[in-house]
Amino acid sequence: MEVRPLEIRIIKAHDLKDVNLLSKMDVYAVVSISGDQLNNPKLKTAVDKDGGTSPKWNFSMKFAVEEAAVLENRLTLKIKLISNRSLGDREIGVVYVQIKELFDNGGGGGGDEEKSGSYSVRLSNGKAKGTLDLAYKFGEKYKFEPPPPQLPPSSVKTAADAPPPMAYPSAYPGSSSAYAPPPAAYPYHAPPQGAYQPPPPGFGYPPPGYGYGGYPPPPPPGYGHPPPHKGRGGAGLGLGLGAGLLGGLLIGDMISDVGEMAAFDAGYDAGFGDAGF
Repeated sequence: MEVRPLEIRIIKAHDLKDVNLLSKMDVYAVVSISGDQLNNPKLKTAVDKDGGTSPKWNFSMKFAVEEAAVLENRLTLKIKLISNRSLGDREIGVVYVQIKELFDNGGGGGGDEEKSGSYSVRLSNGKAKGTLDLAYKFGEKYKFEPPPPQLPPSSVKTAADAPPPMAYPSAYPGSSSAYAPPPAAYPYHAPPQGAYQPPPPGFGYPPPGYGYGGYPPPPPPGYGHPPPHKGRGGAGLGLGLGAGLLGGLLIGDMISDVGEMAAFDAGYDAGFGDAGF
């Protein structure tokens, strides 16, 4: 693209609006270019101490403008006038000038010739209050190729930015692999080929009639214990059964004793008979 240098000299201002209430204004100007593709920075003049509503600067600054953008009227010179205050700066007004207008007024001839002009200061409500005097000149055009856009450093990823791979120590000495999976908690040993026989049907399961876990089922009600009886009838029946059992034991003992006595008498009589008594 073809580019021209542009030099602006902010000379002075007249009859500005007073935005201070108790003290005289200390005014400075901030200059920028709207519609610019060359990333010209904002530039600021010195502060005129106690200049009041008619500050003076005579301050020069330089920019670069694309000639095609100038001829297509896409660039605007913006000059903002500001009152410098200890409790916070306050804007006074703004001057807008089309750079094509400066170029058409003889500033585009190049060389050392300087042109000047006076421009109205606009308040925030759009009304004009005060004027600004400035001078300008354009330099000889030249070829300029802007550099390609650069990605921000945080978005550029390289191999050095990648995290190192996680390596595990090999479980086998002399292994060339840097990775070995962790050993299983219960190692599995496969049986020899042809030696495996399927288990018989029902192997490993409890026989029929057994409950969960291999325990036998509880005995049926009444097994090994007399059936429960309630009330006095049940107690009497229990006492009757106990008395019957006790009587049977006593009768059995008596019969056993009678048998033993009979055998003893028979032997005794036989013995005395042999002796001749």
